[in-house]
Amino acid sequence: MTDLDHIAHFLPDLDAARQRLIQIGFTLTPFSAQWHRLAADQPLIPAGTGNQCIMLNRGYLEFLTPTHDTAHAEQLRVSIGRYTGIHLVALGTQNPQEDFDRLDREGFNPLPAVHLQRQIHTLEKEETARFTVVRVAPTTMTEGRIQFCQQHTPEFLWQPRWLEHPNGAEALSAVIFCVKDPLEAAKRYSRYTGRTTQAALGGFELTTDHGDLIFWDEKSLYKNWGITAPTLPWIAGFAIKTNNLQKTQEWVKAKPLGPSLLTALDPCLGSHVLFHASGTSMKDWL
Repeated sequence: MTDLDHIAHFLPDLDAARQRLIQIGFTLTPFSAQWHRLAADQPLIPAGTGNQCIMLNRGYLEFLTPTHDTAHAEQLRVSIGRYTGIHLVALGTQNPQEDFDRLDREGFNPLPAVHLQRQIHTLEKEETARFTVVRVAPTTMTEGRIQFCQQHTPEFLWQPRWLEHPNGAEALSAVIFCVKDPLEAAKRYSRYTGRTTQAALGGFELTTDHGDLIFWDEKSLYKNWGITAPTLPWIAGFAIKTNNLQKTQEWVKAKPLGPSLLTALDPCLGSHVLFHASGTSMKDWL
């Protein structure tokens, strides 16, 4: 099984982003510093990054910022120097070794699996959320950090108290890539994931078990969303299912786009989000 587990914004100012997200009706988790092991038998060390998240009934949004001078934090700073916004797409997996083997066969030269963890408070006590991540070298996938993530402790992340959002947000349903050559990107991501792609809305769509990856060029992005890409490649935005589109519009004051709402998040977040009603598909948005 492969799904759209989460996306991550890389941000220089998490405080400003938090304020904006609360303003448009999202519930955020508390700030959490990250730790990792470079190998399973090595000690935990600070990753030099911290995050807050928006947990949805399916999938989540992560907001990452560098906190110390580490190699991991420097990777974030380099990406932020290119643009503030989405730089990471994590595909959920139950078998990271299988993903590693496929990436190796397909010539992506995957890096050794990384074992991450961070502390999370439940209503009863502090727990440790654990993840295994399989990724490739930073320049391999030019769109960003495209990785596979196995959630070992999902019950600590998806706590009921964080799943209710005043704006009605329910599920992460798609991420939009703006690239020079959508066909090339679609073929490459098909090899990367082992999934097929199909033509969709002037570009291509890769469908996972839950959530889509959509590849548009500059012309299709402008035609479909009315947005001019500031650079290429660019992870332009994402889509969220909502349980009440009218309530969503009251919170985000978004621009209607067919049976959906499109809004540009503040420069401190650097991306766009399209809200659409539950029960609609990608082809219904526009």
